[in-house]
Amino acid sequence: MLRVPSSINPATFQSLQIQDMTFVAYRSDVYPERNEVFFEEHAVIFVLEGQKKFASPTQDLHVHKGQILFFQRGCYSMNESMDPNYRSLVFFFPEKLLKEFVSQHLGIFRNVRAISDPSAPPAEPILSLTASPTFSTFIQSLLPYFGAKTPFLNELLRLKFQELLLHLLELDTSGKLRSILLHISQGQKADLDYLMNTYLLKPLSMAELARLSGRSLSAFKRDFEAHFRTSPGHWIRHKRLEHAHFLLRNTDKNVSEVSMEIGYESVSHFIKAYKQQYGTTPKRNGVTA
Repeated sequence: MLRVPSSINPATFQSLQIQDMTFVAYRSDVYPERNEVFFEEHAVIFVLEGQKKFASPTQDLHVHKGQILFFQRGCYSMNESMDPNYRSLVFFFPEKLLKEFVSQHLGIFRNVRAISDPSAPPAEPILSLTASPTFSTFIQSLLPYFGAKTPFLNELLRLKFQELLLHLLELDTSGKLRSILLHISQGQKADLDYLMNTYLLKPLSMAELARLSGRSLSAFKRDFEAHFRTSPGHWIRHKRLEHAHFLLRNTDKNVSEVSMEIGYESVSHFIKAYKQQYGTTPKRNGVTA
């Protein structure tokens, strides 16, 4: 799984990084074999050329030139093979900056209703917008900064960050982005049942799961144990092996395939864990590696 923006290689991508914020110029021939991406921060993608398919746990989107996508932090699938000419600009925003933006523009959010259930995730983790001529002009004003050398780059890009969000709010006629930003600014914690069921089979660390939940690592472990009556590591291992048990009994997948699907790099480790939980090896269920 590709993690962004931490895995961004300056030698591969054109990028602008200022403190916690990253702007990236992206092209389709980078990481063509990858289709699982973990957005470590909230992100905005503007499609400059070509087309691509994105998928979240609840959505499938086919995007093309001129579309804007707001991604909430999480795991997504991308189809890299649709268009070799695909190019985009990607903007990564940590929650701290988004909270600061909301606090600085409270008038914009005064009459916005937050998500009704604070613990529930928004129904659409990917919000799609269509660029206006004004927004396209704004994007063109950003391009010269890639490769530019100015002592005021940080200050200028911070202003551009503010301008970007204001443009997006102007395009957001549904009010969904306002609700999302208000939800983020309030620091609401994610529902643990939804979170764990959504990301059970994803190769995420405990720290990454905690971040997705809106908690510190210690708070995540504490809340998790209070809710599930067991540790996160034990719960994940047990649930993954339950899923493996189901696959071995109800599909044609062999032991190696099932082992890989539930996140075990070693088949022998998977067989040992499976035997500890079920008292028998996967092979004895009639499935061979």
